[in-house]
Amino acid sequence: MAEYREIVVESYRDYSSGVHGIVHIRPAINQYYPQTLRVECSKKLSTEYPVGTKFKLRVKLTDKEGGNPFLYSSYKWKVTPL
Repeated sequence: MAEYREIVVESYRDYSSGVHGIVHIRPAINQYYPQTLRVECSKKLSTEYPVGTKFKLRVKLTDKEGGNPFLYSSYKWKVTPL
């Protein structure tokens, strides 16, 4: 079972992804995980804060039934904007 880690993430725009919406969340530079991983978390991070805002989140590496890996953080957990 994957363990949870507290990391810094950031919002960014991605027009080419084909994933829901334009604003997404990824690990910030120099965090434990590469910036290529997406973060599934509260939608508030991408809708209620300016693009580029950094947050401290608790995440774990996971995948959905063998799909692409991503980082998960429950929408119910505390988020700390930085």
